[in-house]
Amino acid sequence: MRRTTVVRTGLSALLLLGTWATAGIAPAAAAPAAGSDTKAPASAGMLTAMQQDLGLTKSEAVARLAAEKTATAVEGKAVRAAGSSYGGSWFNADSNTLTVAVTDAAKADAIRATGATVRVVKHSARQLDTAKAKIDALADSAPDGVASWGVDAQTNQVVVNVVADRRNDSAVRAFVARAQQAGPVTVDRTAEAPSTTAAGTVGGDPYYTGNVRCSIGFSVHGGFVTAGHCGSTGGQVRGWDNSYIGNFQGSTFPGNDYAWVNVGSGWWTVPVVLGWGTVSDQLVRGSNEAPVGASICRSGSTTHWRCGTLQGKNITVNYSQGPVYSMTQTSACAEGGDSGGSFISGDQAQGVTSGASGNCTSGGQSFYQPINPILSRYGLTLHTA
Repeated sequence: MRRTTVVRTGLSALLLLGTWATAGIAPAAAAPAAGSDTKAPASAGMLTAMQQDLGLTKSEAVARLAAEKTATAVEGKAVRAAGSSYGGSWFNADSNTLTVAVTDAAKADAIRATGATVRVVKHSARQLDTAKAKIDALADSAPDGVASWGVDAQTNQVVVNVVADRRNDSAVRAFVARAQQAGPVTVDRTAEAPSTTAAGTVGGDPYYTGNVRCSIGFSVHGGFVTAGHCGSTGGQVRGWDNSYIGNFQGSTFPGNDYAWVNVGSGWWTVPVVLGWGTVSDQLVRGSNEAPVGASICRSGSTTHWRCGTLQGKNITVNYSQGPVYSMTQTSACAEGGDSGGSFISGDQAQGVTSGASGNCTSGGQSFYQPINPILSRYGLTLHTA
């Protein structure tokens, strides 16, 4: 149902303070800000948020967004130039350049010709992915003290993250020992284990299923995508005003953490992510995947608009309900109720919030399910401006 951002946000806050027992992800519903400049790299509000969360000046934020857009375009060409020697890639915020790792130094000139810088490494991305897949095969035996694992292109290793105060548990040490047999594996520590953040349709707005509040991810033609842990296939979904929206048409969790909900009963889809008054509501123009190191922002019904940096891809997160594969890790904080909400880089949809460790007071990390595999899995088309 159409309403202004101010009214929607106010009522969402009332629902958040109501009697709902279980926090979940809340979807965002908003209209594009009037008079927004479609030619600008981002709204003034988004640039302000990047300055606040990433410690940038306005000119640095503008330059970074432009450089990230270029890096996104360069990455595909550079990967093709690297061929089988490709070892991963990442955006370097200090130099505003894309770095591509390769095992074959003879490929360096061809990669530089695409506009990327080059680092020669020992292990190819295929070798690292194979090592991670071997650890994935051990997932059912991963204890709670093992938080996640995934490929880190910058260290050219597979990193297994263990909870700091559980690192000496016999089960954790046994799992790490088995993981290290998979190949180039290193161990790092995290403060706590991640947990799911479950607490017209617009990204970041709240929705409800049962006694769970979650957040809308992105509008697709016929509905919206969100996190799978927010509800099961067939489950009924209610909007910010408690009116019926639709039902979960597909849902998977764990293993993956994605779902989609059909939209009807007077509701419709909008290619917008809610800015919650922190930034202007953001138009969605596509789903080009941002490189590691790029700035990224998320919208959710609990902590609203938060920004950070994309830290890693193809991460396996070991939730208490079971492992979830092929996730992306960021430094943007998230809390219960943000689940399913939107991750966006510039005007490009990136994914839906799955879980997080830490919080938005002391800081933390968050994980999202990339958007393009969700669209492919269910045969959906992203609603774009």
